[in-house]
Parts: sequence; structure tokens; C-alpha cells
Amino acid sequence: MDPHKVNELRAFVKMCKQDPSVLHTKEMRFLREWVESMGGKIPPATQKAKLEENTKEEKPDSKKVEEDLKADEPSSEESDLEIDNEGVIEPDTDSPQEMGDENAEITEEMMDQANDKKVAAIEALNDGELQKAIDLFTDAIKLSPHLAILYAKRASVFVKLQKPNAAIRDCNRAVEIIPDSAQPYKCQGKAYRLLDHWEEAAHDLALACKLDYDEDVSAMLKEVQPRAQKIAEHRRKYEIERVKKAQEENEREEARRQSGAQYGSFPGGFPGGMPGGFPGGMTGMGGGMPGMAGMPGLNEILSDPEVLAAMQDPEVMVAFQDVAQNPANMSKYQSNSKIMNLISKLSAKFGGQA
Repeated sequence: MDPHKVNELRAFVKMCKQDPSVLHTKEMRFLREWVESMGGKIPPATQKAKLEENTKEEKPDSKKVEEDLKADEPSSEESDLEIDNEGVIEPDTDSPQEMGDENAEITEEMMDQANDKKVAAIEALNDGELQKAIDLFTDAIKLSPHLAILYAKRASVFVKLQKPNAAIRDCNRAVEIIPDSAQPYKCQGKAYRLLDHWEEAAHDLALACKLDYDEDVSAMLKEVQPRAQKIAEHRRKYEIERVKKAQEENEREEARRQSGAQYGSFPGGFPGGMPGGFPGGMTGMGGGMPGMAGMPGLNEILSDPEVLAAMQDPEVMVAFQDVAQNPANMSKYQSNSKIMNLISKLSAKFGGQA
């Protein structure tokens, strides 16, 4: 694998450990579902917890790639976002439930047995024996793994048991079999609501009502939707801030580029190309700038009182050395008349000697 890609992945994983709320975004839904389908646990991340995480100072041993990622984030990312998480629970971490063998050959007898198990499961559910209902639905699924209703029914029991991740796995399977069935979306919306995945919950509950209107589901949608909209609006605001920041950085970079081009007429691209590189101190002039002794016009420069006085000014020489190392730094001194006057004089004297 590309080492650069591996490093990026390592940085992303570390970022997720520090801020689990990254995994709760809509874009990361596919990753959450994959981890949970393997029996993994996605750490919960309330909006309040995310705010506290973002306001912590960065650890001094953080890697540069993480610093770059955080540098791109506006400091107000979660500063004004608070979501009521009443009713949210810790995610279940049980091993994935049995799903049946999709490649198994199903006989008519097996289908009859599966139907008997389903009837028994519904009776257990009505009697409040939830785990027994789960076991019976599982037996029915193993006998007839191509019936979407069995997964949807078992998912509804998982929701009652407050095992949202298990319910989501069943709903996904049911939707794979019959994409336009309302029941899986109803259960999945309720499961996402338990996990405080507000946008996913709103999406699935709305779709369930569209496919088959249900008053209870509609009531839950009215509860969930404002929270989902609040998150979506905040995300849009955050993205606008990111775009604005990127544009400002591009403008600064363009200004630095133009500044470097403006002073590129100096010898060697000025001032990094000037012989000797203006080593520290500048004392003695000839000794402080090795290689300049034989430069045409040097005597004329040193005989100019204004240039000589400027060369004795520590502020000017620190700035001059800074620009010597990187011409783009010229933009930092545009408002300093002492420095700009010296540069203008040198530019005029060297202009015809490139």
C-alpha cells in the first residue's frame, strides 16, 4: 500500500479516537455500519462531549498531519450547537445475530416450518417474552432466510430490547430483499433515534411514512426532524466558514507569490541569491558579507550614508535576513518605511547589474 495513504489512515483513526463524533456524521454512516456488522462498538458522542473535545488544547506530541487537519477547522465548529439527547442510549455491543444461509436451498417443508416459528414468535412477543421471540424469529430466518418480513419483525423486537445496532443490521437485510418495504425503515428510524443519529433517523422515518403512513412514526418524525435540521444547518454554516477560510488562504498565498515576483529582479532573485546570504551581525560589512567584496557597485553602496545607516539598524538587518531566506516574507514589511527604503535603494543600484 501507498505509505502516504497509510499515514493518512493512521491519522484519521487517531482523530476518531480523540473525537468519536466524527464517526457519527452522515458521511461516515457506511463505516459505522461496517464496524457494527463485524461486532464492533462505535463510541457514543453527544454534541456536548464533542464541544468539550474541540475546546481542549492539542496534545504536544500530536503528529503534524493531525495539526494540519485541525488547522482547517473553524474554532467555532460546535460552539453554538446543542442537541437534546433525551432518550438516547448506549449502543449495544453484542455479536452479530444469525442471518441464515442465503445460498441454502429452501424446501416447501422448510417454509412451512418457518411460518410456524413466525407465528410462535409473534405469540411470544404479545406475551412480553422478548428474548423468546428473538430466538423463534431466528429459527424462522434460518429455515427461510429470504423472507424480509422475518428480519423486519425481529428488528422490531431488538428495538424493544434497546439493541439498536442489531435492529439496524436486520433492517439492512430486509431492505436488501425488498427495497420499498416500509416496516424496515420504521424500525431503523427508531433505532437511529436511540443512537442519537438524528439525520439518519429523520430520513428513514420520513421514508417509512411515505411508503406507508403511520401516526406513531409520524409523531416520532416530528420529534426528530427539528434536531436533524439543526445539525444540517450548522453543517452548512461550518462548510461556509471552511470555504471562506480556504479562499482567504488562497488570497494570502497569491499575495505572497506576487510579492516574491515583484522583488525577483534583484541579483539572484533577491535577496536569497545575493552572495554570502548576509550572515548574522553584518558587522564590518566586508567580513559580514563574504563574497560581496568583489561585487560591482559594492563601494558605491557602502558609500551611501542612508544605506550604511540602515545596515547598522538591528531591526532592518533582522528583517533583511528574513527576506533573504524567503523573498515571500517581503509582504510582512510593506508598512515599514525603513526596510522598504533600503530595499528600494538596493533594487535601484543592482537593477542594471543582473
